[in-house]
Amino acid sequence: MWFGNWSNKALAGRAHAAVRSVDNFNWTFIALLAFVVFVYASELQKKNYRGIAAGLALYTVHWFYEILNAVIRAVSGYALWTVSPESTSFIILIGVSWELSMMFSIAGLSLSKLLPEDPKRKILGINNRWLFAVGNAAFFSAVEIFLASTPAFIWVYPWWGAVPVFFTTYIPFFLAAFLVPGAKPKFQKIFIGGLAALDILLMAVLIPLGII
Repeated sequence: MWFGNWSNKALAGRAHAAVRSVDNFNWTFIALLAFVVFVYASELQKKNYRGIAAGLALYTVHWFYEILNAVIRAVSGYALWTVSPESTSFIILIGVSWELSMMFSIAGLSLSKLLPEDPKRKILGINNRWLFAVGNAAFFSAVEIFLASTPAFIWVYPWWGAVPVFFTTYIPFFLAAFLVPGAKPKFQKIFIGGLAALDILLMAVLIPLGII
């Protein structure tokens, strides 16, 4: 399952009908939220502000992409990626379940812990931040190949799959997570705060309108 398939259209249609339905709701929703709160509270207590910035930078980019993916579904009929209602306790937008959202909320923070201390250090002649971003993007894209072979994750368009998601989605995710924390505090606030405000504004407008 390196790329999507038109045969998945019916599955994608059923998933869209289940967006924000509470039919599959269960208490894992609360447990995952509590876990994420604990992770960020622990890092705040340790004063790991760079790690927190890494987590929030990736998460705000993630939400912008999820909103864009939902808009694509509204315009073209199908999203680039879709989560199935059978695989989640709650679908927030067409391409993101609660479980996925909670994972992405700590992905940048968790993986930033693997970065070398020196942001200028080169590995194989490549800046370590860029190298780790590309490496993590490749890993997450490979995981999506597996997910797309299961009932949990749906690709419809034959031109969308592991290769385009690697370049257009995951590399930007991890570049945000690994580069923003090393930027000046003012830029960090503008990037994270500005993108978070944009995400909230877009959802506040587009969800009531029935677009996403």
